[in-house]
Amino acid sequence: MGDDLIGAPGDPQPLPPGHWVLTQRWNDLLFAHWPVPASSLAALIPEGLQVDTFQDTAWLGIMPFWMDKVKVHGLPPILGARSFPDLSLRTYVREKRTGTPGVCCLSLDSSNLLAVAAGRAIYRLPYHWAEMRLEQRTEREFSFYSRRRFAGRPVVFKARYRGLGPSRKLAESRLGTLEYFLTERYCLFSANGSGQIIRANLHHASWPLEEAEAEIEQNDLAAVLGIKLPDLEPVLHYSRQLAVYIWPAELVRTALVSRPVTATATPFDQCGL
Repeated sequence: MGDDLIGAPGDPQPLPPGHWVLTQRWNDLLFAHWPVPASSLAALIPEGLQVDTFQDTAWLGIMPFWMDKVKVHGLPPILGARSFPDLSLRTYVREKRTGTPGVCCLSLDSSNLLAVAAGRAIYRLPYHWAEMRLEQRTEREFSFYSRRRFAGRPVVFKARYRGLGPSRKLAESRLGTLEYFLTERYCLFSANGSGQIIRANLHHASWPLEEAEAEIEQNDLAAVLGIKLPDLEPVLHYSRQLAVYIWPAELVRTALVSRPVTATATPFDQCGL
């Protein structure tokens, strides 16, 4: 793959400046989202960020999936990172000064100890090492199990989910829809040991969403952080596959002027991965 990514014809925005440093492919992902009060999340996000809302409601998302094709720019494939499950608990935020929208991960679990170490050291993400199993039952049906290792209390997520296929409604999701709010975000925020905001730009095609069904048997991810989920069925989506490119982490300085974050598409097959 060359130094520049290949965007789709007519892309409205350029790529982020500089080079991506990490790429990975996310597979068979479930989006499970619950509406929650913004006040229940405010204390969990770094200073300098504010909880973003859709129609005055904040959203908490849990995403089980598996990743492969992990590659550092300019280096051969990483041994021991061929494919492994991953689990994310996230919410949606804006940088207070610039209004830049993004994602803030409240916790991440992975079966790959190398991914845990790299995520913590390089991107300051709240990664945990976990025992995980993901079993494919049919083409679009999966069972997922995660139990956090060395946790002071059991932290388990257990679910079975299935994609129901593409729909016209999701194919036409645009600005102003909940799906757009939840998925069209190209910036990952975290904080370093001093509490300063860290930002990493992301680049990928728009999520190819499908309707989904799920039975969540056990879910301790929110409760361990003191978040009470509403007694409602989550909003569910499934996505088959997406290539994600990640730029270096950078310190968000108050003197910086906001720059556009790309939302252009990168066809996976054109990138030679």
